[in-house]
Amino acid sequence: MTPKEYLEWEEKQPLKYQYMDGEVYAMTGVTIPHTEIAFNFASSLRNHLRGKGCKVLIADVKVQVSERGSYHYPDVVVSCDERDQKAFKFLQHPCLIIEVLSPSTEGFDRGKKFRNYRKIETLKEYVLVSADQQLIECFRINDNGVWELYSFSENEELTLESIQFNCPIELIYEDVILTDESES
Repeated sequence: MTPKEYLEWEEKQPLKYQYMDGEVYAMTGVTIPHTEIAFNFASSLRNHLRGKGCKVLIADVKVQVSERGSYHYPDVVVSCDERDQKAFKFLQHPCLIIEVLSPSTEGFDRGKKFRNYRKIETLKEYVLVSADQQLIECFRINDNGVWELYSFSENEELTLESIQFNCPIELIYEDVILTDESES
């Protein structure tokens, strides 16, 4: 399937699908803690970026990695790029992408998806958020083009340089009950 065929086909589907290497992958459901974490993160970022010309979007928004490449649905995405201000179907120039990890997607989010996201020239930070403990990992590209890992855990202050954002990590996990995945 070509990217154009994917975009036309997906519009008619009841589910969301990611697209990579000519193949489509159905999006899986998420837990309540996963949704709460993404919402808390997006709300905090939205408040911080209000009036600064940035879009803060969640879950149902696609990011196009390249014109002939992949399309993904990050949990939270931020674009402050003027070229994305009038975007209608997908963003192309994000500076920050956030994924809340789940057991079924963690390997993909850390591996192939991150490799794809690194192709986006405007991306400055890729954030992975644990849904079973207070742990946030931020991959940040340095001036030499090397991605460096910064970890933030309980009682620490989260720093996102791409948008000059700081907050206690507890704010991202506010009112979230972290439980063992086997519990419902």
